[in-house]
Amino acid sequence: MILSSQASSTPIRPIAAAIALLCAPAAWAQQTAIMPVVTIQAESGEGLGLARQVATASRLGLEARELPASVESLGAAAIEARGDVLLKDAVTRSTGLTDISSPGNGIAYAARGFSGNSAIALLENGQRPQVGSGTATTPSDPWGYDYIEVLRGPGSVVHGSGTTGATINAVRKAPTRAGALEAMAGIGAGRALRAGVGASGALGQGGAFRVDASAGRSDGLIERGDARHAKLLTSAAFALAPGLDLDLQLDHAQQKPQRYFGTPLVDGGLSRALRRQNYNVGDADIEFNDSKALARLSWRVTPALTVSDELVYMKARRHWRNVESYFYNPQARLVERSDYIAIGHAQEQAGNRLEARWDAGANRLVAGWEAAAIDFTHTNNAPYGGASSVAPTGFDPGRFDSPDPLRPNFRTDTVSHAVYAEDAYRLSERLLLLAGLRHDRYQVARTSLQGAAGFDATLQSTAARLGLTWTLAPDTSLYGQFSSGSDPVTSLLSLNLANSRYKLTRSRQLETGVKQSLAGGKAEWTAALYRIRKDDIITRDPANPALSIQGGSQSSRGAEISASVALAPAWRLEGNAVYTDAAFDTLVESGNVSRAGKRPSDTPTSSANLWLSYRAAGWRGGAGARYVGERFIDNANTQSLPAYTTLDASVGWQASRHVLVQLNLRNLADRLYASTSYGGSQYLLGERRHAELTVQWRY
Repeated sequence: MILSSQASSTPIRPIAAAIALLCAPAAWAQQTAIMPVVTIQAESGEGLGLARQVATASRLGLEARELPASVESLGAAAIEARGDVLLKDAVTRSTGLTDISSPGNGIAYAARGFSGNSAIALLENGQRPQVGSGTATTPSDPWGYDYIEVLRGPGSVVHGSGTTGATINAVRKAPTRAGALEAMAGIGAGRALRAGVGASGALGQGGAFRVDASAGRSDGLIERGDARHAKLLTSAAFALAPGLDLDLQLDHAQQKPQRYFGTPLVDGGLSRALRRQNYNVGDADIEFNDSKALARLSWRVTPALTVSDELVYMKARRHWRNVESYFYNPQARLVERSDYIAIGHAQEQAGNRLEARWDAGANRLVAGWEAAAIDFTHTNNAPYGGASSVAPTGFDPGRFDSPDPLRPNFRTDTVSHAVYAEDAYRLSERLLLLAGLRHDRYQVARTSLQGAAGFDATLQSTAARLGLTWTLAPDTSLYGQFSSGSDPVTSLLSLNLANSRYKLTRSRQLETGVKQSLAGGKAEWTAALYRIRKDDIITRDPANPALSIQGGSQSSRGAEISASVALAPAWRLEGNAVYTDAAFDTLVESGNVSRAGKRPSDTPTSSANLWLSYRAAGWRGGAGARYVGERFIDNANTQSLPAYTTLDASVGWQASRHVLVQLNLRNLADRLYASTSYGGSQYLLGERRHAELTVQWRY
């Protein structure tokens, strides 16, 4: 990747140096203060987690049942018991989340009628890397995380500007002074191998550490489908003095995802005969490298007031070299390939969050200021020429041979500032009022590296939330909320001249719901009704269809229900279902064609999950179904991805107090289905039926 010689014009290097200084051993080597005692509450990972304190929807330490918002927790134990290898496997078992990931965008989801990495925020311990060219690559697997939180709708004013569809936050396992060791090894179909290790313990008299490492590989049961990944998560916590704590993190992840961009349609549908085929070239390449360093200093000024300052530095290097478009020619009986694409991303992000929290009596308050500087360099071989044809099966994949050279295209320097405040006021024993406000401001400077004109743009938004929770009984609450947010019309870091004149889109949501625990927590359920409207999307000017303006809008309304019920001491049933009515209210496309009333792409009208689990006498098992309704792939609603249902199962045997052996089975019926589309002529197929055997140790 080519790094800008002007990177020093932003605060990245000084902030990175400050992090390095805070992380230096000399900063704490001489400290002997004793770490405060931390009580860890053991959890089975079952249920909806209504009693869990949430970190994504609020920074005030509220329980999920107290929040006037739709938030869901996925515990590590439940993820492990179901055998979910990837984070997206676990996330899409939550209510209303649909996987639309592809090798081009890394990880991506759809929720509540909105899709993509501009509308669905991905966080790791509350930190969000800004999205470059629509791509998000981490977090990708659940190893090392205590739980995953999913907040639906534009509800988060403390993490970003309030993305319209959802916010997903992977929360790390924390350092503890109590020694612990866990390990995992797995082997499965498709030459799949994976392993992980995690450990925690004391550091001297005043510290604790946590280390999690994992690695894996698989061929995905397709030709040339080799993929591999590895990561290392490290964290440490130190009590520097009474009331003064230091937390450190240093992480690195490498991914070589499957170089598979889909299977061409035959006669407009999926062909089982082509299921194992990969039409990419033989020397295709995809690689993601992500690193992060973090230092947080917290000072408990008084029992009620805590002030913290958090420095973070994130770095991403991404590379693609693939033939990405395929079309089956029925007359020639050949697959025609085009779009020989090579792309590189070099991204650095440094930021600071200064925050104060007040917790006294009936009032809890948090306020903060965030600043970040992001350097992003985009390299490509546009206009992506090159073409070839191969037989549907038994072909030589050839090599990447593009007539267009790979060269630096543009660089953006982005500086963002945000201020936020959130207040939870207990009006009475039964009424909790939650209010939040956030203002974001982005300054984007784009420099062409090919001699074209550059530009400067300033974008800003204000997000708000006002909600009321009414506790009818200790185990039952009703809530209502209004929230607003914003999304960019495209990735901020890859903003081009045509889009630089556009402001951020605006979204508004009304939501009401109920949360309840029954029979002493043996059953939990939640339900929500919502309506969201998003304005200022790009549309053609009705008066001049040759021009694009920000006059479009889309909306969605829907219902969601989730439940977890202990049917008997050894049996538990968990499930969720959603109905989404999403449509464009105003949208005019090329040719002055109105799409009003059409459903946005990647949005199923309905989806559902069901999982039945058993645990007794050293055995545990489970079986479940995942249903995703039909989705359109275009705004005209002329082509769709068929609905599908897949069946999964797992069975585990507690061989000893420390050892668990588990068999995970996926897509038991071997259903042929498409997980997402990659253009109108090719779909990415979902995983085939396969099995994996794992062994887990805990000491």
